[in-house]
Amino acid sequence: MQDDLLQRDIRRFVATVGVLTLVGFIFIYSSSSIYALEKFGSDYFFLKKQLIYFIPSLAGMMLFARVPMTFWKRWAPWFFLAALGLTALTLVPKLGLKCHGSNRWINLGILSFQPSEMLKLFLFIYFGFFLERKLYSIKSFIHSYLPFLVVLGLTFAVLLKQPDFGSVVTIMTTSLVLFFVAEFKIGHLIGTLLVALPGMVWLVMTKAYRLQRILIFINPWADPQGKGFQIIQSLIAIGSGHWWGLGLAESKQKFFYLPMQHTDFIFPIIAEETGFIGAVALAGLFLMFCYFGLRVALSLADPFAFFSTLGFVVFITLQAVINIMVTVGLLPTKGLGLPFVSYGGTALISFFCMVGFIINAARSQRRGYN
Repeated sequence: MQDDLLQRDIRRFVATVGVLTLVGFIFIYSSSSIYALEKFGSDYFFLKKQLIYFIPSLAGMMLFARVPMTFWKRWAPWFFLAALGLTALTLVPKLGLKCHGSNRWINLGILSFQPSEMLKLFLFIYFGFFLERKLYSIKSFIHSYLPFLVVLGLTFAVLLKQPDFGSVVTIMTTSLVLFFVAEFKIGHLIGTLLVALPGMVWLVMTKAYRLQRILIFINPWADPQGKGFQIIQSLIAIGSGHWWGLGLAESKQKFFYLPMQHTDFIFPIIAEETGFIGAVALAGLFLMFCYFGLRVALSLADPFAFFSTLGFVVFITLQAVINIMVTVGLLPTKGLGLPFVSYGGTALISFFCMVGFIINAARSQRRGYN
């Protein structure tokens, strides 16, 4: 009976991912068509690239769904170190590709990819590996909690150097959720927060552009033609949709008003074209993703599979929540895309690999994997 429930949950979970991805294809084209036509001479430019990346995404999902869980467990530390090393290569001159002020891509000539997306994937697989090994020593700061802080410190050092402050915030929050579920000492978690919060304030204060984002978040109308332009145009797009939207492909803000309309700010275009009803429906899909993902995670008996799956579900859901909150003016700009929906090839591959791992974990549970 329990196996049947798990099977139904994983089917609904995967179906939700499929619907989100389909929504992404539709609105990547709708939001980017004018910009793509003007810049590249083809309104299908970004849609075609996303469809091309969809092929290795499916391949990655099947790979992670079929390779035995024992393999991922055995090689988890090495995959994490390799991903960390690849991410560090983005800082190498001429090899790292700078875009929108950040060195997050490796330039291979004919294509570029974002290794930090793979780092997120293997970081949470490593967390599952580590938490399983340390499950009986979680009260020890030196033998259990301190090594976690070292891993997080190395990860954050590389990401902040790019810089990618948004990913640091998302990973940190997800990690604290995992530590809490693993029943680490509350004192350790509170101590981490007491150190992290002033550290984040310091990071904001020492970088002018981060401080400007905070100030613009408080009052975007202070610079409506400059730093506040993007969030103001985002709010105009969302408000223009009213209840039912202007209609598919009828967005006005995509006509060079709203920057990054097919990546970080695709949600306002969706809200403009489908209205409040469409925006709520999309948020509902992410709620379903979280609900069925958590149900799958909670049904897993193996600690490695459980913690890795929980990490993936919380991380993806949190990124979606942050992205939507940014576009509606409830958080400062973070530079995070909407999972499965925003344009971004490496991110799509990473998310599908996470889904494949979750499918594998559910199958292994049904087979009685230990």
